[in-house]
Amino acid sequence: MTGTELPAVTIARAGQAPFAAATAVFNLAAPVRPAAAVTVRTAGEVRAAVRHAVSERLWIRPLTSGHASSSARPMDDSLLVRTEPAGPVEIDAAARTARVPAGTRWGAVVEAAAAHGLAAAHGTSATVGVVGYLLRGGISVYGRHTGLAANTVRAVELVTADGELRRADAVTDPELFWALRGGGGGFGVVTAVEIGLFTVDRVITGAAFWPVAHGPELFSRWIRWTRDAPSTVTTALRVMNLPDVPGVPPGLTGGPVVCLTGTVLARTEHDAVTAQRRAEELLGPLRAVAEPLLDTWSVAAPPAVAASHMDPTDPVPVAGDHLLLSPLGQDGVDTFLRLLGEGSGSPLVNAELRQLGGALAAHDPNGGALSRLDAAFAFTAGGLVTDPAAEAAIRAHCAEVRSALAPWDTGWTAPTLVERLDQPQRHLSPDAVARVDRVRRRTDPSGIFRHDILPGASALYEKEVDAPAGTMSNSGHRHRLADERRL
Repeated sequence: MTGTELPAVTIARAGQAPFAAATAVFNLAAPVRPAAAVTVRTAGEVRAAVRHAVSERLWIRPLTSGHASSSARPMDDSLLVRTEPAGPVEIDAAARTARVPAGTRWGAVVEAAAAHGLAAAHGTSATVGVVGYLLRGGISVYGRHTGLAANTVRAVELVTADGELRRADAVTDPELFWALRGGGGGFGVVTAVEIGLFTVDRVITGAAFWPVAHGPELFSRWIRWTRDAPSTVTTALRVMNLPDVPGVPPGLTGGPVVCLTGTVLARTEHDAVTAQRRAEELLGPLRAVAEPLLDTWSVAAPPAVAASHMDPTDPVPVAGDHLLLSPLGQDGVDTFLRLLGEGSGSPLVNAELRQLGGALAAHDPNGGALSRLDAAFAFTAGGLVTDPAAEAAIRAHCAEVRSALAPWDTGWTAPTLVERLDQPQRHLSPDAVARVDRVRRRTDPSGIFRHDILPGASALYEKEVDAPAGTMSNSGHRHRLADERRL
């Protein structure tokens, strides 16, 4: 296909049905309001959309599922490009790789890989878009074994600011390939990725719940276990205030509960006995504290892992916060539970310590701009935004928790877990930022993707991207709003 034979795409604006479909997001508390929007499936349609944005002087903002909409910059004067998959996930079982069209959600990859006895470094939700998760690092349910999910990316196909389709891998444009994997965005619209898979025979996965009164002993035992935990086990311990809604067992909705979720990996049939022993080493001491209210931990096929964390499957309005923490002692546990446990009055539905370390902490010599996380735990928290007062209470409590956890705050963040645009963010060193910016200057010299760059990931447009919505401090003019049209 030549540059003059691009397909027609529908560019829509607010009030038109295609606009509503293109701008739908998973986080209902963080709607996006671009100047115009388009849904694309093929690389040709992406090229047409990019060229339209250039001709109409609009910034370009890629989007898939909208799980991260609360951390996105305002989209005034932007064309939102929503990617939906052009075809199925393609598995090369012999090479242990998958080719994944942009717009694909993780559930499709999990099912396709499992049919061949393989698994991918996916996260806790089957509804999250593959591309955004990967390029923001990706903390997998198998993360302590696989490392950051970005390290599993083998190639990226994308349309850059000149409207051309390019491929970046270890041989073809390796510097762009490096920057794409965790560099903070601002390079183009991805049309497909190729990722590495790994063999898996079975998993032991699930969730166990206890009354929050047992929180101090449960957290203390779990923290001690994490210090020498095997890399084939990845877990999270949470305090949850579950709403009384369909799908939530009634015994879990009367007040705060402590929940252990996670995955024990058995890559081969021979590993199954060891996996069972590892699971017992984790669960036995916790079950000895008190009988769980509900315990679903069991041997399962890999697709079960995507549901074990109990992430919502339908769009919800949420607000929250995220930190990367250093190792916690008893004082850290006490601080966490004082603000989030029994009697805390926390408005948060979920407050979680996700276990890191293992391969997540190891530098990958073939990795990208972000290849490891130097922290012991990822803290994430969120509450349901039912009205402005609820949102204010959530934000106030998150601020209190952030302040109390300051002694253990590493000052770094994981882009894939960032909950809001205005929270402190840092995932790249100054040298890495400078190196990534050199790639941006080459692939996007006019800066049409500049507003897609994560805070702290570039020094090129810091003043402009923080300017009030509707101002164009670098361009000298306003971007023109695109009417709905056929190109």
